[in-house]
Order: sequence, then structure tokens, then C-alpha cells
Amino acid sequence: MPEDNQTVNFQFLLLGLPIPPKQQHLFYTLFLAMYLTTVLGNLIIIILIHLDSHLHIPMYFFLSNLSFSDLCFSSVTMPKLLQNMQSQVPSISYAGCLAQMYFFLFFGDLESFLLVAMAYDRYVAICFPLHYTSIMSPKLCVSLVVLSWVLTTFHAMLHTLLLTRLSFCENNVISHFFCDLSALLKLACSDIYINELVVLIIGGLVVVLPFLLIIASYARIVSSLLKVPSTRGIHKVFSTCGSHLSVVSLFFGTIIGLYLCPSADNSTMKDTVMSMMYTVVTPMLNPFIYSLRNRDMKGALKRVFQKKSLF
Repeated sequence: MPEDNQTVNFQFLLLGLPIPPKQQHLFYTLFLAMYLTTVLGNLIIIILIHLDSHLHIPMYFFLSNLSFSDLCFSSVTMPKLLQNMQSQVPSISYAGCLAQMYFFLFFGDLESFLLVAMAYDRYVAICFPLHYTSIMSPKLCVSLVVLSWVLTTFHAMLHTLLLTRLSFCENNVISHFFCDLSALLKLACSDIYINELVVLIIGGLVVVLPFLLIIASYARIVSSLLKVPSTRGIHKVFSTCGSHLSVVSLFFGTIIGLYLCPSADNSTMKDTVMSMMYTVVTPMLNPFIYSLRNRDMKGALKRVFQKKSLF
């Protein structure tokens, strides 16, 4: 970290996206539209679940929390990216960079844990339908969400505090469009062994363990379906779980490929594109994935509009 009396004034420069100058306005419009779609789509899901009593069940309780997490996750990086695309000097303060990294890790981890909770909910609903109500009680659902918040707070705070002990020298250019932990560690001129060890051990658990739990849940679901084969039942289950698996594949696939299986050539372009997939594209697609083929959400939307038309 810079000297204490200079820390407040220390600035990082974000290189942003490798976009030709002539196409800056086009991509700015595209990213602005994607961000607004993300905010609007996730807000609609949150509001619908809140207003419609038919959606006051565990699956949609977790979905509303996931939508909130997606909305915040995208808001951590996109507004700053859009601002820097219109700025001559795309900078971010030292404190602002630490704050962005903290909330990026927080909401990224939160999404990971919420996807596990949703997978467990589907597992109980399909494998133990008669005991679903007693197992997935309101107390358990709230406890799972609270536990997710506590674990993500610990993980994000741990990395942030470890980063404050590092020194950053003359090179203050971050080859990314946000303050990514791996990009910041490359700029440090002090020993980063402990930071890398924590990323490998704790970070690996936060990503790999939830992914394995989700895979295990769906493996048990498929196994239970094969014991009692039914074309109608299988179609119903996969229409319900297919959307969840789509989100899981897109979210975890890009993160594992980017952080746990990095390319040998350290391609900045590849890393940036993959980062855009799970920071921008996934939060934008989630409302469409969960809503377009979901009869409950469509029905809730119709009921809300019918109530409004009566007034």
C-alpha cells in the first residue's frame, strides 16, 4: 500500500475493455441497455414475488434473494464501467477500489451459496415431496439465506483485509474493467504468498464446494427419477430444473475457467470476455431464464395486472 499520508489520494487506472475508439459509443449504448435490462428484470421478479401470495414458497423466496444479489452484483461494476467509458481518465481511488472488490466478492459469493440453496430446495421437492413442507420450513429457508450472508461477509472481508497489507508501487494500471482481486495482486510489489494461498484454499472452497453440492443434488434427482420412470414426471422436473442448471452452468463454468483453470498465455482479452459473461451477461439473463418458461411467474404477472386494472 502507498505511504499512509498518500493513501487517500492514490489512484488506480482501469484500462477497461479493448474497444476501438470509433465503437465506444456503440458499446456504451449496448452496455447501458444490458445494465438497465438487468435492473428492470430483477426488480420485476422481486416485486412480483413480494406482491403475489402464490409465490410465497421456498423456491421463490430463494429466487427473490438471487435476483437481489444479481442486481447488486451487476451494479458493483457496470456503473463504474459506463462512467469510465465516457471519461478521459478512467481512474478509481484506492478506497473505491477496495470497496468495489469487497462488494464484488460479497455478491458473487452470495449468488454461489443461493444457487446451492435453490438446488437443495429442488432436491427435497422432488425426492421427498410428502415431507417437503416440513423440511423446507420458513425457519430453515431464512437460516440458509442468513448463513449465506454471514459466510460471504467473512470471505469478502478476509480478502479485503489481506489486500490492505500489500504495497503498490509505481505501476497503478489495472488491466481490467473493474478492481479484480487477481489483477490487483499482479500490481503488488510486496509478498503475496498468503493472499494467493487464501485464494487457492478459501476461494476454491467457495466456488468448488457449492458447485459439487449442486451437482450432487441433481445427481440424486436424476437417480430418483430413473427408479420410477414417468415421461410426464421427467418432463415436469426438467422444465423446472432446466432453468436452474442453465444458470449454474453459465455462472460456475466461467468462474472455474477463469480463476481455477487459467490459460497459459494469460490472455487479457479472454479474461475480460469471460469476466463479462458472469458479471454482466448472467445477471441479465437470469430474469429471462427463470421467467419466460415459468408458468407461476407468468400467472403472477397476469394477476398483478388484473388487480391494477380493477382500480
